Amino acid sequence: MVYAVIAAGQGSRLASEGVCLPKPLVDVGGEPLIGRMIRLMARQPDCERIEIVVNSHSREVEVYLASLAGEFPLHVTVRDTPGSLHTLAALVTMLGDGDACVSTVDAVCLEEEFDSYLEARRLSPRESDAFMAVTRYVDDEKPLYVATDSDGRITGYFDTPSDGADYVSGGMYILSREAREYVDLCIEGGQTRMRDFQRSLVGAGLRVRAYEFSKIIDVDHAADIAVAEQLTKK
Repeated sequence: MVYAVIAAGQGSRLASEGVCLPKPLVDVGGEPLIGRMIRLMARQPDCERIEIVVNSHSREVEVYLASLAGEFPLHVTVRDTPGSLHTLAALVTMLGDGDACVSTVDAVCLEEEFDSYLEARRLSPRESDAFMAVTRYVDDEKPLYVATDSDGRITGYFDTPSDGADYVSGGMYILSREAREYVDLCIEGGQTRMRDFQRSLVGAGLRVRAYEFSKIIDVDHAADIAVAEQLTKK
C-alpha cells in the first residue's frame, strides 16, 4: 500500500497564537507531527512508500524530511494548494492502483489504534471502497459529523450535529482507486474541501465504512498541543 501525508497547509491559526514552527514540525510526544506520522506509516508491513505534499513556504520542513530520506521510503512534492482537497488531488497520480492510506499531518491518535485501523483494512480489503477514521471525541472547531448504519456503513456527512451522526471525521482515510477518482470530479465541480469529497462518495453510492478511534486530536490551536501530548503518553 502507498501511504500519504497532507502537509501543505499554512498553519495560520497556530502561528497567530505564537507557535513559530511550521505545523508539520510542531513537537508532540518528543517528535514532530510529520515525523510521528511517517514512523507510524513506515512500520506497517505493507508500506511501499510514503508520499508527502508540503508547501513552498516551509523550507524547514523540506530540510527535516531530507534528513529522514535514508531511513524511510519518502517521496516529497512541493506544491502550494488552496486547500486539503487540492493537496489530495496533487497526490492522486502517485498513489498507484490499489488502496492508499492518506492522513492529514495534524491527526494525532493512539499508535495502537492506528495499527489496528490498518490491520482491519488488511483483513477485509473488499468490504468497502473507502475506510474512514472516525471518533466520538469532538475536538475540531468545525467538525464534520458522520452518520452510520448498524453495520458501520457511512450514510451521511453533516456540518452540524444531526440525528444518527454519532461520530466526527478523523482526518485519516483509506481510499480505493475507485474512490480516488472522485477527487478530480469534485474539483471540476467547483468543490474545494475534503468534506465535499467525502460527501461525494456517499452520494455516488460507494461503500464508505467507518472505523472508530477512541480519540483523534486535530492540532489546529496552541492548546491542542498539550491535549495531544497527554494522548501520546497513554
